[in-house]
Amino acid sequence: MELLEGILSRRSVRQFTDEPVSPAEVEDILRAGAWAPSGLNNQPWRFAVVRDREKLRSLAGLTRYRHIVEGAPVSIAVFCDRDAMYHETKDHQAIGACLQNMLLAAHALGLGAVWLGEILKSAGQVRDLLGLPPNLELMAVIAVGRPSGVPHHSDRKPLSELIVAEF
Repeated sequence: MELLEGILSRRSVRQFTDEPVSPAEVEDILRAGAWAPSGLNNQPWRFAVVRDREKLRSLAGLTRYRHIVEGAPVSIAVFCDRDAMYHETKDHQAIGACLQNMLLAAHALGLGAVWLGEILKSAGQVRDLLGLPPNLELMAVIAVGRPSGVPHHSDRKPLSELIVAEF
């Protein structure tokens, strides 16, 4: 898949088949995230991969999108390591790039994925559930699996509405 085609054709996938996601596929997704740009190359992202069904059910209980997490064969909690940070805004932007890389990698592998941000309301509970230290700040959970059904159509505003100046 060509890069621009992948960017333009990627959609959030919220329903998955029961087919597993292989460890190699998860590793490819994590590697893509790890190669995102970060200020001073500090790479502040940290990942918790959740495959265990009981752990997924508990994680699902921490979001109103429970059905998405429960239906995914694997979820990846993405954290920002506050000990590795040097500039809050830049590091949070880097995590956004990491998340986008992961979503694009999943798409390129023929998988579906969705970035769940609503779970941030339960960030401390997620960290406790996963037994992680307080220096790790939850940024998102990505649910990953093989898509079930046809991807949703999506529109974007025309560029003429988005460009505020051109010199």
